Amino acid sequence: MSKFFKKIGRIIFAIVDSFLKFIDKIIIMPISRLVYNINKSFGGNNNSFNKLLNRPQFLIIMSLVFAIICFLLIDNKVISLVDNEAEIIKNVPVKLVYNEEAFVVENVPETVDITIAGRKSDIYLAKQLGEFEVELNLSKYTEAGTYRVYFTYSKSIDSVDYILDPSYLNVEIADKVSEVKSVSYDLVGTDELDKKLSVDSVTLDSSEVIVKGSQEAIDNISSIKALVSVADDSYTEAGTYELTNIPLVAYAQNGEIIKNVEIVPKSLTGTLVLKSYKNTVPLSVSTTGNLINGKAIASITINNSANYSVDIYGEESEIKDITSVPVIINVDGLGAESVKNYTVVINKPSGVRDLSVKNATVTVTFGDEEQKAVEVSDIERKYLADGYSANIISTAKTQVQVKGVLSNINNIDANDIKAYVDLSGLGEGTHEVEVKVDNNNPLVNYVVTSTITVKITKD
Repeated sequence: MSKFFKKIGRIIFAIVDSFLKFIDKIIIMPISRLVYNINKSFGGNNNSFNKLLNRPQFLIIMSLVFAIICFLLIDNKVISLVDNEAEIIKNVPVKLVYNEEAFVVENVPETVDITIAGRKSDIYLAKQLGEFEVELNLSKYTEAGTYRVYFTYSKSIDSVDYILDPSYLNVEIADKVSEVKSVSYDLVGTDELDKKLSVDSVTLDSSEVIVKGSQEAIDNISSIKALVSVADDSYTEAGTYELTNIPLVAYAQNGEIIKNVEIVPKSLTGTLVLKSYKNTVPLSVSTTGNLINGKAIASITINNSANYSVDIYGEESEIKDITSVPVIINVDGLGAESVKNYTVVINKPSGVRDLSVKNATVTVTFGDEEQKAVEVSDIERKYLADGYSANIISTAKTQVQVKGVLSNINNIDANDIKAYVDLSGLGEGTHEVEVKVDNNNPLVNYVVTSTITVKITKD
C-alpha cells in the first residue's frame, strides 16, 4: 500500500512541477522581464518605482489583474492548458417517432455512434450528465415515400462537438397493410426434454393470426411459426400441459426471420401432450475374433440371465420395429479359460433416445468344440436385380458343417439354418455361386465349402 501512495505522490509532484514550470515560463518570466525593463528605463535606481513595488497593495492589485487576464485567455481558448480529445460513444439507441398505425418504416438502425470532441474535462463532464438521446422524427410525413431525414440529439455540454455516424438516413416510409396468415408450430429445446418422453401432440388456441407490415414484407412471408418450447423442468412425466405466451415468428422462404412485420396477437396459448413410448427388447450378443483351436462358446448370459431384455424409449414410429439391441464382445484368442466376464456399454440403436440400462455384465463360458454335418435344400436367392429370375439347377444337396459344444449343436437341424446365395451383380446366364449362411447365434458356427449352379433368365 505504501508503494502505491509513493507512486501517486510522484505523479502528483510531477504534475504540479510541470504546471509551475508552465506558469513560470508564460507568466512569471515575462512579468519579471517587463518589471526589469520598466525599472531599467527609469535609470535602474528609481526609488519611487522600487517603493511602489514594495507596497503590498500594489502587488495584490497587479496579481489580480494578471489572474483575470489569464482566466480570460484560458476561458476563450486563447491559451489551452490541455489538448483537445475525441471519444466515440457506441450503440446509442435511436428513438423512432412516426404514425405506427398507418405506416411502416424500413431500414432504420436500432443504434448509432456519437463522436464527442473537446477538452478532456468537458468530455468527461458530458459523459456524466445523463444518457445520450438520439431521435428520428418522422411525424411530419403523411404520405408513403423515400425521405432524407436527419437525426436529432441533445447536447449536454455546449463546449463539446457532437458528430453522429450516420447523421442522416434515406428513410423509406410504406403504407401499412394487414393480412390473415395460418399458423403452425415448431418444437424448441427437444434436446433438453427428458429422453423417456415424446411429444404426442400440440394444440394451439388459434390457427390464424393477423400480420401487419409493408406489402413487400408480407409477400415475403413463407410461414408463421409458434415456437413451442419443451425445455421446461416441469415436464417430468407423461401428461397434458397448458402452454402460455407461445412466441410467434415470421419466416421467409430461405428460413430467415422477418423482423419488419407485426403479428397480432404477439403470442398464443395451447396444450402440449407428452407420452412415453417404450418397447422391451432382448440384448443380442455378437462376437468378433476367433477362439483357439478346439474350443467353442458353451453359453452366454447377461447380468446372470440367459434372456436379458432392456426398455428402449423414443418416437413410436422409430422404435416399434426394433427387435433387439446389439452388444459386441471380442473373443479372439480365448477358450483356454473356462469363464470370461465382460463389462459392456449398451449403445443406443438409431431412433432410440434412451435405454433403461446403460451397461451390462456379459459372462461367457467355453467348452470343447464338436461338429456335425447338416444337409440343406432350401436355399434363398438374395439381391437379384429387378427384371430377372433365378433357378437352382444343382441336384446335390448342400452340406453345412455345424460347430460348437455338443449340447448346442445337437438341437440344430436344417430348419435352423438359413442358407442363401448372393446374386448381386450377376446377369443373364448360368453361374456357380457360393452358399452362405445367416447366423445370429454366437454359440454355433456354420461352415459351407460347396457351391451351387444357378441359372438366371430375363423376365
